[in-house]
Amino acid sequence: MDQPIAVVLAAGMGTRMKSDLPKVLIPALGRPMIEFVLDALAAAGIAKTIVVIGYRADDVRQSLSNRQNLEFALQTERLGTGHAVKMAQPLLQGHASPVVIVAGDSPMLQAASVNKLLGHFQQQQPACLLGTLHKPNPAGLGRIVRDAAGQFAGIVEEKDATEEQRKLTEVNMSTYVFSGPELLHALDQLKNANRQKEYYLTDCPGILRHEGKRVEALPVLQPCEALSINTVEELQSVEEEMRRLGYAAR
Repeated sequence: MDQPIAVVLAAGMGTRMKSDLPKVLIPALGRPMIEFVLDALAAAGIAKTIVVIGYRADDVRQSLSNRQNLEFALQTERLGTGHAVKMAQPLLQGHASPVVIVAGDSPMLQAASVNKLLGHFQQQQPACLLGTLHKPNPAGLGRIVRDAAGQFAGIVEEKDATEEQRKLTEVNMSTYVFSGPELLHALDQLKNANRQKEYYLTDCPGILRHEGKRVEALPVLQPCEALSINTVEELQSVEEEMRRLGYAAR
């Protein structure tokens, strides 16, 4: 398997965090939260990372200027997660090896989880592999739907889920491994036929599965990776968990 590369989504604002900083630059334990994401990817052996930037893009570039093996893709319009990855397409052309896609505001990303996903991907060679976990209280998260044989059937967002689907505990945590060519193909098929007129990365696994390609979901993420940061209070909870796990504060 060729060396995997990563795409980190880092274009968003920190409005709900009561900050005018780009969200990924809001500190966790005194460091911009994206630094922890990049550390985890590097520890998992990712050779090169593409960071998709948007809001206050120059500030993110400057903050990460001392890091090696980074490239930047600019998202000038906020048209969804799929659109963000589309901005990285020119840097992914001709890349046949796996592409890991993660969120830049997930400082609890674990190198061990990325390694497990890459190991499974190398063995099974699916078109797309989703890293998932079972969360006792999955409120607000997209649920993983499986067919009668237990195979991945799709992602349903909570607002679109039936009462039965809302009882599912396996959730999508925006952690993916794609075959490089299959990712580019799926991005080209994305449509924005939704109320928000946005392009969703979550549609890509369904596109590939609809074409008869193998898409798998592997519940290997750790409980700490389910901790999201959308409010100041949630950031405080994440910092408490980081201290408990021995993360070094700056």
